[in-house]
This record gives sequence, structure tokens and C-alpha cells, in this order.
Amino acid sequence: MTHPLVFIDGDQGTTGLQIHERLRGRDDLRLLTLPEAERKDPRRRAEAINASDIAILCLPDEPARQAVASIVNPAVRVIDASSAHRTTPGWVYGFPEMEAEQARRIAEAKRVSNPGCYPTGAIALLRPLVRAGLVPADYPLAIHAVSGYSGGGRASVDAFEAPGATGGLAFQVYGLGLAHKHTPEIERHAGLSQRPVFVPSYGAFRQGIVLTVPLQLRLLPAGVTIAQLHQCLARHYAGSRHVRVVAPQDAAAQTHLDPQALNGTNDLRLAVHGNEQHGQVLLAAVFDNLGKGASGAAVQNLDLMLQALALAEA
Repeated sequence: MTHPLVFIDGDQGTTGLQIHERLRGRDDLRLLTLPEAERKDPRRRAEAINASDIAILCLPDEPARQAVASIVNPAVRVIDASSAHRTTPGWVYGFPEMEAEQARRIAEAKRVSNPGCYPTGAIALLRPLVRAGLVPADYPLAIHAVSGYSGGGRASVDAFEAPGATGGLAFQVYGLGLAHKHTPEIERHAGLSQRPVFVPSYGAFRQGIVLTVPLQLRLLPAGVTIAQLHQCLARHYAGSRHVRVVAPQDAAAQTHLDPQALNGTNDLRLAVHGNEQHGQVLLAAVFDNLGKGASGAAVQNLDLMLQALALAEA
């Protein structure tokens, strides 16, 4: 069997470099890379995309749309790591653990949109609870998240790491206009009927995310308990390789959340913290914004596609 040809468009950006690193040494595929002089040549990029079996787009939104528009080979399959197609009809959302059949849909799809980093944690926490009726779809949600500065892309990384850099702010909250591009993605794929308030921030560490969602038990359907919220998440992700739900006793023992705890992995850790006396709950997700929040998820989706190609040729 011929090893599939994989082209990473935008392979010098943060996500593209991470994908290259994760694929280093693999002998089940061939990587197509353009010389530096040709990376911004639309004609050569289009040729490379149309010559590949699977193209991974690590581009800003508009160049990603242009790259997709350049595809004339119907056999080419695409994983788009930008936010250009995350709510576009006809694109499969690349979160394999989202539904029981999602991994199969990704494996068979021609067009897959890789989830955003923040939405990965928010959707992982909220979608199972909303679908189970434990959290109303119109709950007035406020989602708070802090990411490492690599989430801001090359410019943000350079502010901390480039030669002569004096470093960025120790901590910054942004998206104050409440129009962050990840919000529609969260609303759509978490199954919400009302737009949540999404408050993102960066810290002075390279990578990792802590995302939290506070809930008031009095605003949930009558009788919903902290234990039920945990049980719902635990059932949904039972047997998952990359998503783990912290046991109630372990969540109760935690005194802090470390955003860097899962750096370098493709894992996502979810927890339900709460105070029965005050009737308050805190849903929490910890993961690597460059792992499960970007390159790790892209490689996970790529592997699903490669497995489907291998079965088709068998």
C-alpha cells in the first residue's frame, strides 16, 4: 500500500510546527513540505494541496478559505485548524469524543474543522450536560479561561521568546467587547440556545489552559445534584483514551488547578467541583492549548482518516 501523502499548509506557524514534531519519525505516511521560497506562492500551494491525500491547514481564516477554494481534486481530504469552517454546514467538527459516532464521522469525512482551543474545554464540559437535560440550553453561562501565551500565535510567542524580548504582560484579560470568534463555535457545538459570556485571558507561561464554568444549582432543573453532573460526564467519556473525568473524591481534594499539568499530551482532564451548602458548582477543564487544543487534536483526526484510508485499500 502506498503511504498517504500529507501536506501541512502553514507548517512554520506554532500549530504547524507542533504537528511536524508529533509526526516526526512516523513511517506510515509521507509529509509534503514546500521550500521556503514557495510557501507563499498560491500556485505552488494549490498544487501541493491537490497532490495530497490529506491537507492540514494551519493558516489564518481567510487564507484557509482560499486554500479550500483552490481544491479541484475531489479525492483530497482536509483538516482545517483555523476557525474558518467550525460552524460551516457540510464540515465535520473534529472533536472525536463529542458523540459516540463522531470519530467515525471524522474518519469518513472529506472536510474536518479542528476545534478551537478554548471551545474544546467548554464543549467537552457542557455538551453532555445540556443534551442530558441537566443544564438548560438557555442557561446564562459565563465561561472563564486562561491560556499560555502561545495561544496568541507567533507574535505573542515572540513577545516572550524572541532574542531581546522583554516579555509580555504577566496576565491579561482580552475579548472585552464580548465578540470573541470562539463564542459562536461554543454556542453551536455545546447545544446552547443562548450566547454564553466568554472571557478569555493569557498568562505569562508558554502553553496550557484552565477553563472554568460556574453554575448555580438553583438555576438548574429541580433535583439536579453535583453528583449527577459528575456521573453524566463520567458516563459520556467512559473508555475514552484522551478525556478523563476526575473522581469526586479527587476533585474534592484539589486546592488549585495547574494549566500546565497536561502540557505535551493530547489529554483533556475534566472535573466537577462544588459546594452543596452554597448550591454552587464549578466545571473545570485542564489541557494543553497546543495539544488537545490544536496540534494534538489535528493529529488525532489525521489518524482517524488514515485508518479509514487503510481500510478502504485493504
